[in-house]
Amino acid sequence: MTTALITHPACLDHDTGPWHPECADRLRHVLAALEGEAFSDLLRESAPEATEEQLLRVHPQDYVDAILSIRPDPGAHHALDADTIMSHGSIEAALRSAGGAVMGVDAVMEGWARTVFVATRPPGHHAERLRPMGFCLFANAAIAARHAQARWGVQRVAVVDFDVHHGNGTQDIFAADPSLFYASSHQYPCYPGTGGAEERGVGNIVNLPLPPGSGPGAFREGWEMVLLPALDRFAPELLIVSAGFDAHKADPLAQLRLDTADFAWITRKLLELADKHGGGRLVSVLEGGYDLDALAASAAAHVRVLLHG
Repeated sequence: MTTALITHPACLDHDTGPWHPECADRLRHVLAALEGEAFSDLLRESAPEATEEQLLRVHPQDYVDAILSIRPDPGAHHALDADTIMSHGSIEAALRSAGGAVMGVDAVMEGWARTVFVATRPPGHHAERLRPMGFCLFANAAIAARHAQARWGVQRVAVVDFDVHHGNGTQDIFAADPSLFYASSHQYPCYPGTGGAEERGVGNIVNLPLPPGSGPGAFREGWEMVLLPALDRFAPELLIVSAGFDAHKADPLAQLRLDTADFAWITRKLLELADKHGGGRLVSVLEGGYDLDALAASAAAHVRVLLHG
């Protein structure tokens, strides 16, 4: 099994200001954890910038133009909302985050990698078709899914999301299209307030809301009983993972109680379904995770399973 790690140093130049949880140290800790002998077999690749054509498959022209027009002077910041900040380096970082996800799809479809981990920032799963929010500018996973359909003719693409926060952006983009599938486990109630079990799109959305304080038992049971069977029925030809690690018990932004081992467990389960329906093709994109040590350990556990099974 060949696994590619796609990243770019420009993603460190997205400066969200002092004290912001979505900071460059997140990516530094993840990349440091993926060094060493255990990860020597990773194919290490540089994320390209997404093209306008790729962005426009998800976001309308006015939205793309508006985001790309914001380039604060070096050292300055521009707040899109209370949580979502742009700096001088944010546009390149956002383009490489979306472009890295697109490159991940190309890698698995071309066959030079079987699985991919895209370690970039800013994250993407809160960015709706018409609105940036929740630290996110472009909907990276959704852009990758649409690219798989447009370039590679993939008929059924699934995005699964185990970030502690519901991926309202991905759901917003997918909800009316039965060729796309979205499954999410997340704390509820919690930011952004979406993700109830009754939100089903056209039958292609499956949410697993977990109450604050839920731990490994509820997480694993919910995936085994609800999300994985629904994903199996959809039978995706390509599986994209919104890999947020903020459901870890050490994370400061929510109150789920997962352990590092739970992220390895769900990665194995997802690989099994990717093997069954999609030739093992799986593209994982980094989303949340705000305790630096827990994030690094959890991402390493995730990638270790992608690399070695």
